[in-house]
Amino acid sequence: MEMENATESWLKSNRTFMKSDFADEDIESDQEKKLPQPPLSKAAVREERIPLPKEYSEVIQTSDYLQLLGQRKSSRVFQQEALTLTELAFLLWSTQGVTGIRGSHYATTRPVPSAGARHPFETYLAVFQVEGLEPGIYHYLPLEHELEWISHPEELKELVGVSLCDQTWAAKGAVTFYYTVVPYRSEWRYTVRSHRVMLMDVGHVMQNLYLSCHAIGCGTCAIAAFHQEEADRLLQVDGEEEFVLYAAPVGRIKGSKEE
Repeated sequence: MEMENATESWLKSNRTFMKSDFADEDIESDQEKKLPQPPLSKAAVREERIPLPKEYSEVIQTSDYLQLLGQRKSSRVFQQEALTLTELAFLLWSTQGVTGIRGSHYATTRPVPSAGARHPFETYLAVFQVEGLEPGIYHYLPLEHELEWISHPEELKELVGVSLCDQTWAAKGAVTFYYTVVPYRSEWRYTVRSHRVMLMDVGHVMQNLYLSCHAIGCGTCAIAAFHQEEADRLLQVDGEEEFVLYAAPVGRIKGSKEE
């Protein structure tokens, strides 16, 4: 009985969390307090950077929007083939690339919507097979459209599998995307209202990844079941001011290339 009551309490609390409270205007945000806004993206920690291609026409296999929508699906089986750096760059740009900067670095515009243009996410990669990149963990720098190396851990596939609750198939693609969230980037503007919309926003990012993967003959599958501490440790994020929110392996799928 006690467990049933606790479960009912959790369900009620979670349902309340899902409801909008934007009509309640009694909480003053840090933006309204005129406090400095957080950076638009996380600063690089390495001096060495890897520039990414910016022209993608050569890797697009289909640009028919109806076809992309109709054939979009989750893929858990991948061919053991490398992605090109251009293909990876396209996926990074189409999900979190910067298309413009508003005002005096007040906000960025990107290929995905975000509440208040806060874009609170960072993109990390566990690279297994990408031409021109050594296997390892990388961080995407959206303002520069560059990659920085984070680490080259031994047994990378095993560590990725462990971080994703032992879903070993998630480490069998060419690259596994991890999306972290920097909550204060949205909290600065929306305070306690920000967390629900951040979850909406990461869904926008993932849908772009699905459609963009299909456009280049690849597949992906969104993963929300991960071991929080293991995933945060793998990416070397602190787990408080930045932590993993979503993940997705990407790889070429059968029949994606013309024979």
